[in-house]
Amino acid sequence: VQGVGARVALAILSAFEPIDLSRAIAAQDKTMVARANGVGPKLAERIVRELKDKVGALGVVTGGASMPVPSGAGADAVSAMLNLGFRPAEAANAVALAEEELGTGATLDALVRLALRKAAK
Repeated sequence: VQGVGARVALAILSAFEPIDLSRAIAAQDKTMVARANGVGPKLAERIVRELKDKVGALGVVTGGASMPVPSGAGADAVSAMLNLGFRPAEAANAVALAEEELGTGATLDALVRLALRKAAK
């Protein structure tokens, strides 16, 4: 992918689990890819556009277990988890599990506490 050097590639690979990255590319989730350090919205769009056919050829399952993009208190909880040193994929997954258990009306405090417990497992 043009514009992706060794430093950006390593940042992407360290920010996401391989399955999460392939699902994000297959689902054309530019915002997920843009969460890696050094990847802006334009580069994320180029990465998704150029790799979507290659990910599709790998036979990655895109349905069911895809990770939703949190909003509101969920986004704040992901930000808190990132500030605590969790990788973006781990933080988003833990918050998604916490939101699923608590419901969408959960407070930020409750989400972060449960997400920390989920991430520790």
